[in-house]
Amino acid sequence: MSDFNHPTENSPEAPGPEQKPALTVIPIKSAPLPPAPARSSGILPLAFGFLLMVLFLSLGLNVFLFLVSLGGGAGGGISLREQHYSGNENAKDRIAIITMDGVIMEGMLDFVHKQIKNAAADDSVKAVVLRINSPGGSITASDDLHRRLQQLRDGTTPGHRSFKKPIVVSMGSLAASGGYYISMPAQKLFAERSTITGSIGVYAAFPTIAEFAEKHGFGMNIIKAGEVKASGSIFKKMTPEEQQVWQDMVDQAFDQFLSVVAEGRPNLTKEQLREVVIEKPMKTKNDKGAEIEFVYTRRRADGGIFTAEQALQFGLIDQIGYLDDAIAEAAKLAGISDYEAFHYTRPPTLIDLLTASQNVPATAFEPKNLPKAACPRLWFLAPQSELAGILAAARSQ
Repeated sequence: MSDFNHPTENSPEAPGPEQKPALTVIPIKSAPLPPAPARSSGILPLAFGFLLMVLFLSLGLNVFLFLVSLGGGAGGGISLREQHYSGNENAKDRIAIITMDGVIMEGMLDFVHKQIKNAAADDSVKAVVLRINSPGGSITASDDLHRRLQQLRDGTTPGHRSFKKPIVVSMGSLAASGGYYISMPAQKLFAERSTITGSIGVYAAFPTIAEFAEKHGFGMNIIKAGEVKASGSIFKKMTPEEQQVWQDMVDQAFDQFLSVVAEGRPNLTKEQLREVVIEKPMKTKNDKGAEIEFVYTRRRADGGIFTAEQALQFGLIDQIGYLDDAIAEAAKLAGISDYEAFHYTRPPTLIDLLTASQNVPATAFEPKNLPKAACPRLWFLAPQSELAGILAAARSQ
């Protein structure tokens, strides 16, 4: 029986305490381990690639929107849609409702111009109702629109000559100054009970900081040729001669306004437009509380506005009524009984859809348009509508 502590005779002899085997140590030279590859962070390249992709997408989108905007103007080459309003949709005779909504300003009338052309070219359109909701605008744009409506009425629209088409005006909440001016080609004028109209007058406005500049010691050196060349500069007061230059232009535009109204309203002459229609004694109090008396005087063409009732009383309109009444009158003037009344709509452009989803105005103010707002103009604008005119000029294309 063998035991681990007592080896048998067949087992090798266990070394004694005096016989210890020698240990041999062989040194091993190990090659140095290669350095571990540096770990590169994946966040920075990913972020750089994402920013690069966003940049290219943004550039591409801006180019695309610019190209779309070139062909997607208010009127341009876009075909207008026709939407049924009333009457028989299957009738062969139709009445077109043309809308003029907002300030009448150059560069902002493509839509109404397109409506006029479409109505002139369409032989099924036997009469037109001009729906106006406007405080007026510049005298140039108002006169141009007046001329186009005359051509539509007389069948002489360039490129679309046809038979004469009667026009009836339906005034909305506001048809004043230039808004009243463009209604003159119509045979009949309807105004709603709440309509404000009239405002037959002209003005030119010039901001000035002359006193402020003089007080604080700054201004502008003007070198000119021509005695009145610098008239209207914000840094200097107008001389009587300079002011008269603009007064002459205003007077001429006003006389033109009177002539247009007298032609469009055969019941009124230029003299009657300037005659007194309201004259009554009034009382008020001054700053110190003392009572003072004055005479309140109004003329048809004093530049002020009138209610629909007053306009009817003074012969500025023919009837108080609504859009449906104007349509019925247009049908009567055209001699038709079975008809469809429709209005034009403008299909939304891609710009409209994109900006609408982002709550961004489709026609945003741009620095390039701001100088237009600062240019001096003669205005056919209702009282207190000057800011509307200036803003419209800043947005015009």
